[in-house]
Amino acid sequence: MQIKRVGVIGGGQLAWMMAIPAQAMGIELVIQTPNSDDPAVVIASDTIFAAIDDADATKELARRSDVITFENEFVDLAALFPLAESGVCFRPRLEALSPLLDKYHQRCYLEKLGIPQPKFTLPPDTCLKFPIVLKTRRHGYDGQGTFIIKDLATLEQKLDTSHKSSEVLLEEFIPFERELAVIVVRSVNGDVVTFPIVETQQEDQVCRRVIAPADISASVAQEVEAIASKLMTSLQAVGVFGIELFLTRDQHVLVNEIAPRTHNSGHFTIDACATSQFEQHLRAVCDLPLGHAGLTCSSAVMVNLLGYEHAQDDYIEKRSQISEVPHARVHWYGKQESRPGRKLGHVTVLLDERNPQAIAHQIESLWYPQPH
Repeated sequence: MQIKRVGVIGGGQLAWMMAIPAQAMGIELVIQTPNSDDPAVVIASDTIFAAIDDADATKELARRSDVITFENEFVDLAALFPLAESGVCFRPRLEALSPLLDKYHQRCYLEKLGIPQPKFTLPPDTCLKFPIVLKTRRHGYDGQGTFIIKDLATLEQKLDTSHKSSEVLLEEFIPFERELAVIVVRSVNGDVVTFPIVETQQEDQVCRRVIAPADISASVAQEVEAIASKLMTSLQAVGVFGIELFLTRDQHVLVNEIAPRTHNSGHFTIDACATSQFEQHLRAVCDLPLGHAGLTCSSAVMVNLLGYEHAQDDYIEKRSQISEVPHARVHWYGKQESRPGRKLGHVTVLLDERNPQAIAHQIESLWYPQPH
């Protein structure tokens, strides 16, 4: 069956960025999202306004679509399984999401596969040495729900005042050399393709910059690609996943987190690769041949435009200044409200001999208010 209508659960910028490749491929997007001002609403062929975890709305989404995919992981899987059993086609399949949506279950799954990762445990077990990382098991993103805890007293206070022990896990703190990420896609017939491995740079647990490709050894690259392929094959996943990793000072690779969807670390692919992660995802879920994932330039840097104030502003003047940086491509998500840390857009700059850190600093100096 030729797939012409793709249902997307979630209406944020990740769904919005599927629009251009969808249009080029003759695919209509049907969006399930709660808010009329979410970015993807303006590009949708059809919209169902309902909560992400509203399974009744997803049943209607299935009626209007040939296949359903996910823009985020805030779904109610238990409520969706009866739909799958009745013949609704989800890609990735729900069984591929089951071990990943809860971060503790994700850790247990990686452990079962023998994939290297930080040590982890559940409170009240405090066998890990401080500092440790406390993470909420569900619904954490963009640094929300991740805390570095320096001592037992702080941990106990955090658990008493903010989080129940059953809602969090504890992880070993990794003094990494750098953070890496890779976008990987698997097709219906089992083909696995990885995009160039990138370095990600975080501040306050939020990604600020992505440098493609990462400056890593061939052996590290092979290890990352092997992890990505093993994971996707084991899950029999269909679609794009983002994998975040730590590279330690002694060049060991550890998996930090897995996002079962398109991912912020892959936004550079829109401008810098032969096939974007969004086209690749649509190709996979529509059972079309996967595209070439290589860079079309020597290197690139992607800078997130994060909110730094509470405001209603489209920042048109700042965006105009940034667009004048040579080879800069500005992507603005059309969100109505700015707040600190919110992803409002991103900029990708295709590089020649220019230093990616210097270019990132130039863009950030144009975007963020400068101290007087």
